[in-house]
Amino acid sequence: MLDVRFIAENADEIKAKLANRSGSYDVDKVCQLYSKRKELLVQTEQRKAMRNKVSDQIAVIKRNKGDATELIAQMKALGEEIKQIDAQLAEIEPMLKEAVLSIPNIPHESTPIGKDESCNVEIRRYGEPRKADFELKPHWEIGANLKILDAPTAAKITGTRFTVYRGLGARLERAILNFMLDTHAQNGYTEIMPPFMVNRDSMYGTGQLPKFEEDAFCVKNNGYFLVPTAEVPVTNMHRSEVLDAASLPLKYCAYTACFRAEAGSAGRDTRGLIRQHQFNKVELVKFTRPEESLNELEKLTMDAELILQKLGLAYRVVSLCTGDIGFSSGKTYDIEVWMPSYNRYVEISSCSDFFDYQARRMNIKFKGEQGLEFVHTLNGSGLAVGRTTAAILETYQNADGSVTVPEALIPYMRTEVIR
Repeated sequence: MLDVRFIAENADEIKAKLANRSGSYDVDKVCQLYSKRKELLVQTEQRKAMRNKVSDQIAVIKRNKGDATELIAQMKALGEEIKQIDAQLAEIEPMLKEAVLSIPNIPHESTPIGKDESCNVEIRRYGEPRKADFELKPHWEIGANLKILDAPTAAKITGTRFTVYRGLGARLERAILNFMLDTHAQNGYTEIMPPFMVNRDSMYGTGQLPKFEEDAFCVKNNGYFLVPTAEVPVTNMHRSEVLDAASLPLKYCAYTACFRAEAGSAGRDTRGLIRQHQFNKVELVKFTRPEESLNELEKLTMDAELILQKLGLAYRVVSLCTGDIGFSSGKTYDIEVWMPSYNRYVEISSCSDFFDYQARRMNIKFKGEQGLEFVHTLNGSGLAVGRTTAAILETYQNADGSVTVPEALIPYMRTEVIR
């Protein structure tokens, strides 16, 4: 979150920068509640000071055997006033907190200005999109024909936007995520296996709440949430901690199943593995010093790209504009893999720098030269496993309906072709 005092003292500047984001945000409400709280704090402190002074006077009068009835009555009146003001403060505090938490991060100055994804800026490309002398099929047809992806059975078990992986399909998904974890571990990331459920504080910490609660799956009997991404449990591992400055940057990779309601996405990507309620993902998370933050974002993005390079998949990297970056992010690169069935690039990873936005929500600090400072947090998909599976099936399909296994996955798959 943004510092409430910073918001109050720079309201016009913040409103101007947030105007380039999608959505509307009530900065004025934050300022009004902050001002009211400040006013009430002054009032209660003045009355508490007066009460202390009167208490001292009463003590003196009593020692001298005098009559302190009037002063005692005055002290009781002050006590009632203090109680009323404290009650108002108790009412305002959660309202102010909620208002501040509803304000997104400020886009970094290097983030392109634009209203929506059409204003995103391409940074680079790798590889050439697949071309063939036969008609390329979409991955959901390939998977059904090979009997390795089974959406109808998943619909019977659960509902739409779920998939049962069978045989070599299940092995391919598992091979991809193991390949990703092994690659990232070799590049200095510590592997984490976190819980797949988190508490409400964790969801607030990374910015999923309060704004995106409708996208989350809540376990009603205990208030836990199924994780929408490993970013949530892994980043919250250091909530309310002071990190050793010498240990920074901390680099973690983690696999989790991810669960998203996909609210507002009705009719989009209804077939295949692109937009599921449950999907597998390997996540990269970093904690870094502020001055190293942007450089670490570049490194994190390249670490995610390395997976696609090793798999021989064509992709591009785009810098998201102000109207398309996520709520908590200040700067984001999307990595988009080429999908023949879409005849375009499709997002397979978002690599974001949150600066101190998440760390402030979670109170994660380190002791620097200037004393205690908030760390900067970063994360990115390294990668979305299901979308990688889809890209492999479409890119490596053969005219006879089989799929060639990418060389990097053969040791994991123990076969060169899926038939």
